[in-house]
Amino acid sequence: MKIEVLTLCDFAADYGGKLTIVGLFDSIFARQMPAVHPHCCLAVKLRFDKAEAGQHALRLTICDDDGKAVLAPMELTVNVAMPPDALSNTIQVVANIAGMKVDTFGEYSIDLAIDGKHEGSTPLFVRQIK
Repeated sequence: MKIEVLTLCDFAADYGGKLTIVGLFDSIFARQMPAVHPHCCLAVKLRFDKAEAGQHALRLTICDDDGKAVLAPMELTVNVAMPPDALSNTIQVVANIAGMKVDTFGEYSIDLAIDGKHEGSTPLFVRQIK
């Protein structure tokens, strides 16, 4: 399995297999803590090889630098279908996040696990407006 996309953005949607991503970002700016980011999306695109076809447990988490979860983990089961003539195929996941509260400035981590195994991360920086 390869991660092709793992990002936060203002908007994401899957339109018939086309992943649309608008306003990709890795930083949130706030004047004081705690702060609430009103709305964002997590966009994920994963490529699986033919041997990996079938059901997989996907888990997305956002944690602070101490490992404390900012949101409840997002867990779902995905079915990776493989066309007969294909060597690989992709799945796309879009998660809408409303009212994400952060308590401190610093670096956060967006983590992806497949079948209980950590597969990748991307950072989220929460910075103070001066």
